[in-house]
Amino acid sequence: MNKLSRIQVHVVGVNHSTTPIAIRERLAVSNDHISDAFSLLHEYVPQGLILSTCNRIEVYSVTEGSSSPKPNTDFLKAWASISDADLLPYIYCYQDEAAVKHLFCVASGLDSMIIGEFEILGQVRQSLEEAKKAHMVGHQLLKLIHQALRVGRMVREKTGISRNALSVSSVAVELAAKAIGDLSKCKALVIGTGEAGRLVAKALKERGIAQITTTSRSYEKASELASTLDGSSVDIGHLGQELTNCDIAISCTGAPHLILDMKTLENAMSVRSNHPLVIIDIAVPRDVEPEVGNISNVFLYDIDDFTHLSELNRKQRETETHKAMKIVESEVKRFIASWRDMEAKPVISSLVKKAERIRRKQLDMTLKKLGRLSADERENLDAMTKAIVQKMLHDPIQHLKENAHSKEDYISLVNELFRLDKDKPE
Repeated sequence: MNKLSRIQVHVVGVNHSTTPIAIRERLAVSNDHISDAFSLLHEYVPQGLILSTCNRIEVYSVTEGSSSPKPNTDFLKAWASISDADLLPYIYCYQDEAAVKHLFCVASGLDSMIIGEFEILGQVRQSLEEAKKAHMVGHQLLKLIHQALRVGRMVREKTGISRNALSVSSVAVELAAKAIGDLSKCKALVIGTGEAGRLVAKALKERGIAQITTTSRSYEKASELASTLDGSSVDIGHLGQELTNCDIAISCTGAPHLILDMKTLENAMSVRSNHPLVIIDIAVPRDVEPEVGNISNVFLYDIDDFTHLSELNRKQRETETHKAMKIVESEVKRFIASWRDMEAKPVISSLVKKAERIRRKQLDMTLKKLGRLSADERENLDAMTKAIVQKMLHDPIQHLKENAHSKEDYISLVNELFRLDKDKPE
């Protein structure tokens, strides 16, 4: 029998409220490189999940035995080739119950820049699928993520946290409207046709934008999106030309490299006279070279410029946030209780089996010495010895179930006291 030990959950990460975008984009994991990231993570933890969005990069791990968040941190350092000095001031680390609560809050949209946003649920689900492909998901991690998704859905069903919810994409359009005014006479360029790009285009259409042009690395996908919007599409190779006559450009490609650099924008602005251009970059890593904002008549915003609108959204949802947090806290307690049962079950099973073997052996020896007994007498002796064992084990088993996840390692203690890891069936 293998030595029984505690299951521990760790999360290490950075997000929009702790870390500037310049650091987040170094840590970000794009869709193109997710398999490489999981291959590297496997060198640090046996079970793990990477959640990388425009607002956060988090690494969840499940381990057995005494452990620390250091492997998660080491993975981030190795992935981004980043020093302790650049990373450690920004990361947060949670363990066990605190890690579970954080994940449930994330899935519920309570830890998002835009409180109550829907996208995060799909992002957690997609991260789980990628972890499965990388063979990084065991029973414990699977149970944890499934429960987080269930809690996220429950919060949205039982509260108004997501009623008329904004999203990063819709806030980007709000920011464009604030910067430029009436959108009904404006032309917008949407760069990127993933989920964020589709949401941006939909939000622009709903706000009455005059014209939408789409582009992406896949011209086919850009054309498909444009056809649903009565818009047009261009090959990404003609991006510079398109920038000469649009009013708003919103970029959200998820590419690991810059899409718009200084030279491209300088060339475009040189033929626009004094006509301003609003550029909103909601990608992490950023699609637009930050220095572009220094070009005359270019008004550049990145995702960290959403603060005012996101704070307004947060205040409007304060009452529902309190309701949602109560649900999260209740579900954390429920999950931790089930987790304790799951942890305690192997040692309880071993303890009961050992006690039963001892009882059976001693009963057989006693029955041989007593000579001839009736069937009823044998049955009564069997029932009596079973009752004695059950009553002896009742309190220890209850204590194990209730305290399996406390800081005192009762599971290992019971394992050592009863020598369960050395016990062999007779």
